[in-house]
Amino acid sequence: MSESLTNPEDALFRSIREILAEARRKAATSINFIMVEAYWRIGARIVEQEQQGEARAAYGQELIKELSRRLGDEFGKGFSVANLWNFRQFYLAYPDDKKLYALRRELGWTHYRLIMRVEDPMARTYYLNEAASQGWTSRQLERNIRSGWHQRLLKAPDADTQEAATPTPESIFKDPYILEFLNLPENTQHHERDIESSLIGNLQSFLLELGRGFSFVGRQFRISSETSHFYIDLVFYNYLLKCFILIDLKIDKLTHQDIGQMDMYVRMFDDLKRGEGDNPTLGIILCADKDETIVRYSVLHENEQLFAAKYLTILPTEEELAREIDARHVLDIPTEEDLS
Repeated sequence: MSESLTNPEDALFRSIREILAEARRKAATSINFIMVEAYWRIGARIVEQEQQGEARAAYGQELIKELSRRLGDEFGKGFSVANLWNFRQFYLAYPDDKKLYALRRELGWTHYRLIMRVEDPMARTYYLNEAASQGWTSRQLERNIRSGWHQRLLKAPDADTQEAATPTPESIFKDPYILEFLNLPENTQHHERDIESSLIGNLQSFLLELGRGFSFVGRQFRISSETSHFYIDLVFYNYLLKCFILIDLKIDKLTHQDIGQMDMYVRMFDDLKRGEGDNPTLGIILCADKDETIVRYSVLHENEQLFAAKYLTILPTEEELAREIDARHVLDIPTEEDLS
């Protein structure tokens, strides 16, 4: 029996173990991406062959069936008709070598199979970079695509600049927020404390829904003036925006009083809690419904520190989500100066 390792030997063992573990992770990532590249090349050859063959859909279908049979006989599983069609679609989503080399090695085939089905090229680029940089699992990526993550951003970054651009609140904040993971009954009146408790109970899912850079600070966070105490529902810090973010939950439609209250919270927090080097505090009023007229004609309009967003407790359909996103765009009303 070997003797117990001394402290230096133990440290050496842990160091070498980490080297080997990292090497295995990198090897697995490399192997996965090598297969992704192979699938792209298979898709390219299929498309090239289709273009040389008869100009009708039946030719492509028969080609795929025969190819699937022969590849399956030699290489086993993984080359079903459905998979070969996926390889073909993958190539069509990234139809040149430059786009192939722009793909992210951190992602596996399951990620790409989901991303390539996104029709908007800018959205595809966004999900590609976000999934890689944020370490989304394929399940998280699928949920975020289904929930229209990219469309719900207040301002989605341009495809060519989204990696290098400095994050802004508009590139991180969303409207609406989708909280289907709370499993709250639909068409039921909920209390604010119940929603708050459910969010804390599902904090990891809520942080993922909030987006990049959020860390939880506290709930019912107290700030005090000389005469009164005030309690903020939820407080977060965002290390990308380098500021505190206050969230106030409202189970009803947004009111002027809600906006005034959040304005006061933000001002007090800036005065009492904001640290040296922190950017100005931001406030989000998370409400069950909001009147865009109130948003336009209140201090929310053109206020860089206050935001209002609706929350949904169920995952909407594409049509429902489109209506929600359309509703947040207020029609510009011309001023006298515009008309002169």
